Amino acid sequence: MRKTTLMLMACLFVSIMSTAQKKFNVYAVGFYNQENLFDTVHNEGKRDYDFLPNGIYKWDKLRYTHKLRNMSRALADMGTDVLPGVGCSLIGVSEVEDSMALADLVAQEPLKARNFQFVHIEGPDSRGIDCALLYNPSLFTPTWSHLYQYKDEVKGDTAFHTRGYLTVKGILGGDSVCVIVCHWPSRFNTSPYRETAGRQVKKIKDSLLQANPDLKVFVMGDMNDDPMNASMKVGLAAKGDISEVGPNDMYNPFYDILAKQGTGTLMYNGSWNLFDQIVLSPTLLDKDGKKDFSTLKYWKKQIFRRDYLFQQTGKYKGAPLRTTAGGVWLDGFSDHLPVVVYLVKEQK
Repeated sequence: MRKTTLMLMACLFVSIMSTAQKKFNVYAVGFYNQENLFDTVHNEGKRDYDFLPNGIYKWDKLRYTHKLRNMSRALADMGTDVLPGVGCSLIGVSEVEDSMALADLVAQEPLKARNFQFVHIEGPDSRGIDCALLYNPSLFTPTWSHLYQYKDEVKGDTAFHTRGYLTVKGILGGDSVCVIVCHWPSRFNTSPYRETAGRQVKKIKDSLLQANPDLKVFVMGDMNDDPMNASMKVGLAAKGDISEVGPNDMYNPFYDILAKQGTGTLMYNGSWNLFDQIVLSPTLLDKDGKKDFSTLKYWKKQIFRRDYLFQQTGKYKGAPLRTTAGGVWLDGFSDHLPVVVYLVKEQK
């Protein structure tokens, strides 16, 4: 298994380690909303007509190939601030149409060079967009996957077809981990729809940990809510302070970024939101301060930024550079920014 060793312990880990002689492996785990990664072919039963050559976005081969090139560049760059040439072990993605689009995505040179693979299960979303998990097989080995369906508990509407919760178990750094990739109901729906999602994902997470108390669980995605909103804080029980994280809670390392730094992962009417988050089970935390890094532990988080991901001029300067805006093709990336968490594990 390919690993990257971080040797500069004196400057990087002085806050968590009492000795600079230990050596660690570092792993990056990310999430990135792809903003309408559609192919150019109609999928029967799905409302993908806007993203066809004769649709309103004139989604032809040229625009599709540019989209693939742009997204693969950003995905390959994620995590390379800390792990140059290696990047993320695994990346959850949302707003991908199907396995065809994912196959075309990982065939792009920046991802192909690392032999990136994907896990995808076709979901019921009426537009046809799904969640998926991209992974570097030299760093992560998937062992099981399942798509849990979203159940409308607000109106009990069986015709409310939206994204489910892609759940993938596997081995990362020799540890058993599980990733739940989400794209919760949009803000066109009221908060109770996302609070429902929070409770449903918490139930999945609780059942996974009941079966294996040592399992390390990541819940990631575009939650369409900020960290302090009820779906995250109450429904998922994702806390912003490690000291407050109980055995049935999760830790949200992105909790204070919006309030304290005034920045986020997407911009609406000139203001930031932080809908894209990665939250962690207590098994990924050094909660008791024992500095036991014999298994994977959380180190730090990052909203991943590159100049090419932002508008450089005009009215929306400083906002994420989208693929299209106002009906105009911008040849951009996404209206969301990627997020990354870094993990460490002591070498034996």
